[in-house]
This record gives sequence, structure tokens and C-alpha cells, in this order.
Amino acid sequence: MPKYMLIMRSTDETWAAAAEVDFEEIMNTMGKFNDEMIQAGVLVAAEGLDDAAKGVVVDYSSQPPVVTDGPYGETKELFAGYWILDVASQEEAVEWAKRAPLAGPGSKAEIRRVAQIDEFPQDNEWIQKERAWREATGQL
Repeated sequence: MPKYMLIMRSTDETWAAAAEVDFEEIMNTMGKFNDEMIQAGVLVAAEGLDDAAKGVVVDYSSQPPVVTDGPYGETKELFAGYWILDVASQEEAVEWAKRAPLAGPGSKAEIRRVAQIDEFPQDNEWIQKERAWREATGQL
């Protein structure tokens, strides 16, 4: 079964609106949604990300790459967290995304299929090493 990543995206407006909501309410709403996915057997992983102001960006436009600390200037869109779902189709991933408790200005979810190791050339030395690692760690 394919896996899909639901990427939580937000803007400065989204963060400002969320600051007005009780954190306990956010945790309860998100917890209920995550539990629905667990009970349905589709949730593989889920993580929220820390404040972008605490992160860094590595820009590969030049050599050596340039590292810039947060906070950033105007942020049009931030990657705020993700879910990985093991579902039958992109359509099913979309249905779960539509139920996600992501509301407010600038809040979006991007859905991307996760490429499977079987899609890569199996005679490649690095794919063979990764396959061995995945097998040894119970991922395959």
C-alpha cells in the first residue's frame, strides 16, 4: 500500500491566529484526529515542528552553502509538521487531509506520495545498503 505525507503548512497569519486559541484545545483537537487515524490503522508517523525562529536554513545556491539563523523576515509559508499515512490511494489521503484540524488564514495541507525503495534501481550499491538497513530495523 502506498504511503502519503500530509504536510502542514502555515503562514505568519496562521501562527498569530493559533496564538489566540487555548493550547489545551489545540492538543485535544489534534489528539482526537490522530486517534481517529490510529484507530483506522492508517497513521504511520506524525510530528509537529518547533518554532521556525529556532531553526536554520542551509542555502545551497553558493559553495560553500550559507547557513542562516531564524527568525526569518516575512514568512509566506512554513512547513509546520506532518503525518505519514499508509492508505490505498491519493484520494484516501485527501479525504483524511480534509478532516485535519487545520483551520485559519493561510493554513494548508500539501499531500505527496512517499517513494518506495522498490521504485529505485535495485542493482545500485546504495539502494542495496539502504534495503539491508531497512530489513535489519524492521522497516521492510
